[in-house]
Amino acid sequence: MRLRKAALKLLERERVCRVATVGEGGTPHVVPVCHVVIEGKLYFGAASDSQKIRNLATTPQVAVLVDVYSEDWDRLAGVVVHGTARLIRRGPQFRSVRTHLYRKYPQYATDAALEEGRSVIVEVTPTRAATWGVE
Repeated sequence: MRLRKAALKLLERERVCRVATVGEGGTPHVVPVCHVVIEGKLYFGAASDSQKIRNLATTPQVAVLVDVYSEDWDRLAGVVVHGTARLIRRGPQFRSVRTHLYRKYPQYATDAALEEGRSVIVEVTPTRAATWGVE
């Protein structure tokens, strides 16, 4: 599915999203991550031994939430994307996405470097989405 232009714009602009995965026995796991959007797909990096990567290796369904809070509730906005995750462990696509992440988050390269073999890039292909306050 293709995300609406306004939803993509919000996803691209915001700096942090929340990623929900499912572990053993259906246990939910939600964590904040730094992300980029490339050609309608979401990407984020993680340590290869992290809980979210272990969860996605067995259950690739994922939900990603970006929201903007305001005390003026007429200005609340957000998008939740449900999708399928693919783990990218190395290669040209790993390096290309890493470059995009480092460009959006300059501190990434020194504070949380993504290394082939030690890190994983997660690609989220949207299957459905819901938005609110997004025009």
